[in-house]
Amino acid sequence: MNVLARGAICEYWENEGFQAIEGYVPTREGGVRQTAFDSYATGVDWADEEQVRRALRVFESLLRRLRKEGALESAEEVEISQLLARDGCQLDEELRIHVPRVAHLELHLAALGNASGIRSELERVRRVGTEYPDDAIGAAKQLIEATAKLVLYERGRPVNENDDVPALIKQAQQALQLHPAALPASQASTPPDNAESIKRILGALSSAAIGVAELRNRYGTGHGRLTAPTGLGPRHARFAVGTACTWCELLLDTLQDPDAPWRNHP
Repeated sequence: MNVLARGAICEYWENEGFQAIEGYVPTREGGVRQTAFDSYATGVDWADEEQVRRALRVFESLLRRLRKEGALESAEEVEISQLLARDGCQLDEELRIHVPRVAHLELHLAALGNASGIRSELERVRRVGTEYPDDAIGAAKQLIEATAKLVLYERGRPVNENDDVPALIKQAQQALQLHPAALPASQASTPPDNAESIKRILGALSSAAIGVAELRNRYGTGHGRLTAPTGLGPRHARFAVGTACTWCELLLDTLQDPDAPWRNHP
């Protein structure tokens, strides 16, 4: 079969800017095509979001080529979809691979040594998915709480285990100068981080994160109830998890940004 000849595999990788590892020694049994694929895939830095994005485009191109040539059976597509789902990814009908927000967060954690709590909650979010909305909402709230505590720890601020989530959200944003009430008044020469538009966004994002915690108190897991919550669906799960991830991404981005305002005005 020459559907995916060695040259084609190399071309797809190199079209995305990858180069094969020179003198690559195979680590598993396989033919020349598999060895060619591995010589590129092994060199991908899977902790680099941009490289991961390009590598996934390679995978998509290879899958589309196989389908076009009639070399990808429906059962194989299902199996590939299931394998991707284990990592929280989704393969759609057009063979596009959709990466969940939680995967982006994991890339931030590589530089942090005390992120086990966040990793645990990310795994919980991935495991429950959208099939169990009340569990997903509970996991989203826990993710926010773990991120807030990590930020306070990294900034050398005390963490009171008795504080509720709204208090932790406020403290974490203040520690990174992301709380709108703590920002100086806007002026003509105001930097972007102090602009009124940014303040409004930060205020809305803070309220949204608090809203996830309140949603969990009403619908999510973690509280004994006389009756199970009804009316929740996958869209509610995606909404809660997406909101939590947006808030967590902002804080982790700012925590690791070498030019963030909190570094200049500790």
